[in-house]
Amino acid sequence: MSTFVLIHGGGDVGWYWHLVEAELRARGHDVVAPDLPADDDGKTLVDYADAVIEAVAGKRDLVVVGHSFGGFTAPLVADRLSADALVLIAGMIPSPGESPDEWWSNTGCGAAVKEQAERDGGLTGNPDPFVSFYQDVPRKLAEEALSKERAHPSRAAMAAPWPLDAWPDVPTRFVLCTEDRTFPPDFVRRLVEERLGIVPDEIAAGHCVALSQPEAVADLLTGYADTEGARS
Repeated sequence: MSTFVLIHGGGDVGWYWHLVEAELRARGHDVVAPDLPADDDGKTLVDYADAVIEAVAGKRDLVVVGHSFGGFTAPLVADRLSADALVLIAGMIPSPGESPDEWWSNTGCGAAVKEQAERDGGLTGNPDPFVSFYQDVPRKLAEEALSKERAHPSRAAMAAPWPLDAWPDVPTRFVLCTEDRTFPPDFVRRLVEERLGIVPDEIAAGHCVALSQPEAVADLLTGYADTEGARS
């Protein structure tokens, strides 16, 4: 049995993972999916990692998973807890010393969104979240997700350099969503190769894949846990 530590993205809550959590628990695994601090502009990335670590206290056989902005927090948690595996799902991949504010221009994400929007008629980066963010999530579920939005991350977390000197020495996987209209797939493939030196696993889904395809996400996560558990 593994303990999956599920870290939500910007503006979100642990509820984002509830369908994946149900799938994982049905397969005999434990799950921790905390709400990270919000509505406090003094909180930092380290504070977010502290909140996750507090929620995980006493758990073993950890697989740390970060979605979207959770990619800035998940490696900090995996490093401090010596996790068995680290998984980013449609995640931001930070470099040492790079702040989240700098990430957008450093990686070329903004230009990639603009280029993809020109190709798909403005679907990518569309201001309507039902078009660009939740396009493949059932409408009622997407509306519920939007109703839970919070002020996370803080300005302090966005401005501060990512505190690790290097990517943690933890087996790392990346799940790329091929219909993502937030982080264009071609951009993500390049970034994963440049910053992690791995080939991502791909799933035909939009950015919020834990809501649109929870069973498929659980399949991938349990497969990673089985693989890394066999190696240890």
